Amino acid sequence: MRTGRCECGQVAFEVDEVRDTVTICHCSQCRRTSGHLWGSTHAPFAALRLTRDDGLRWYASSEIAKRGFCRFCGSSLFYRMNDEDGIGIAAGCLDDTRGLTVSKHIFTDDKGDYYDLPEAPGS
Repeated sequence: MRTGRCECGQVAFEVDEVRDTVTICHCSQCRRTSGHLWGSTHAPFAALRLTRDDGLRWYASSEIAKRGFCRFCGSSLFYRMNDEDGIGIAAGCLDDTRGLTVSKHIFTDDKGDYYDLPEAPGS
């Protein structure tokens, strides 16, 4: 089991198990909502238990997906496709990230001009 939270602690959770890989997304939506890149792992939605949700809000970022964030501190926490049983969890909000590795970069054609991509699988 892993735990995680937003910066201010108004959203906290437990998750039974997460995928051991992290996907880095460079699309313009992810760059805007995160302030740079969106790095997330993944878990079945049923495996996620909110232990504190005072600050959790959902934003419909498109017709097919929504993003979960803390309304108090602004932390980007979750990404969920509307028709999916799973949930993307920001790797940076996990308390323990041991064993996680970056597996791929996606939407690299949309990346910001101010940085270069590392040599990584899927780049």
